[in-house]
Amino acid sequence: MAQSQLHICTSCGHTIEAWSDGNPYYIDSRGKKQYAYHPDHEKLARCIGNDDPHLCLACGAEFMVDSEAPVEACPKCGSSEIRDTYSLAGCRCPFCKKGRFPEDPMHGAVS
Repeated sequence: MAQSQLHICTSCGHTIEAWSDGNPYYIDSRGKKQYAYHPDHEKLARCIGNDDPHLCLACGAEFMVDSEAPVEACPKCGSSEIRDTYSLAGCRCPFCKKGRFPEDPMHGAVS
């Protein structure tokens, strides 16, 4: 079961929605990534990795990190200040550099 969080900057209002389960994937017979999501348990059972959306807290770049080939730095600016978008609560907003992303207790969903 996946849970969502909505992060809204306290200064500029930039919004990022994130899911706890990321993007689980398996490799098909052609060698291509195929994503699987709840409630397709048959495909989920085949998953070997997960692409998680990340945000660079230095430059604001949004990118995926593959659990099978993790990265330690932003592919755009090289900063090590990267965070899984599901874990942004309390982080400074990289877009306005003034506000923070508190977890919004009024927004949440379960899938």
